[in-house]
Amino acid sequence: MAISLLSVFNALSPKDQGSRQVARDLPYGPGVRHRLDIYAPRQADGPAPVVFFVYGGSWMDGDRRNYGFAGRALAALGYVTVIADYRLVPEIEYPGFLADGVAAFAWVAEHVGRYGGDARRMALMGHSAGAYNAAMLALDPAYLGRAALLDRVRCVVGLSGPYDFYPFDGPISLRTFGAVRDPMATQPIHHVTPAAPPMLLGHGGKDRLVYPRNSVALAQRLRRAGVAVEEVHYAGLGHAEPLLALSRPARGMAPVVEDVASFLRRHLAA
Repeated sequence: MAISLLSVFNALSPKDQGSRQVARDLPYGPGVRHRLDIYAPRQADGPAPVVFFVYGGSWMDGDRRNYGFAGRALAALGYVTVIADYRLVPEIEYPGFLADGVAAFAWVAEHVGRYGGDARRMALMGHSAGAYNAAMLALDPAYLGRAALLDRVRCVVGLSGPYDFYPFDGPISLRTFGAVRDPMATQPIHHVTPAAPPMLLGHGGKDRLVYPRNSVALAQRLRRAGVAVEEVHYAGLGHAEPLLALSRPARGMAPVVEDVASFLRRHLAA
């Protein structure tokens, strides 16, 4: 089995002691990749709000077990945190990974109470392709809206996310979205309405994989719709660093943890 750099980073990173993993390998569907892990605060005064975290990987790579550092960091802030695997290209095509997101979120909404979570106060959060997934689940009514779950989403955090990347001109977007009949429908910015939840959009100023203009465009669209949005650009950071800055060893790079904590505290309060 190949060992990724992220798996090594996760294994070697010291974890936040105010958190713990409370469940692993829980099935939310029938497939091999329909599994999720749950992290929680070591001490909580009653049911805690929930963060549903979606990792990236260009929709073709990723393993929830490599993101324990993120799950533990968010749990230490006081949130029951869920990280779910989802099917990837080429096993599925768009929008299969979004359908898996709906299924996992629905499972969490029904069962997270067993693990100390409050299913009435949930946030979507993601990095890179995961930020795209989180934004689409929150904005396009074909997903959580159709499943009658949108009222559970209090807010969204997107780090380094692609939200406005049509026309498709790169190998990743062409492979994932190039055969879609209605390409504009794949773009989160085209699903913004005044009913969208508040969003925090963080981006590295030197990101050359997903350019910061993606967060700029979505933030502008949200503001025009009257939706509360916080747009934060981290000077000097590239694509992966806003995610890595959630870990204890890399928090000095940028105040990502502080920004996320402040935003979630305001929008997930009881």
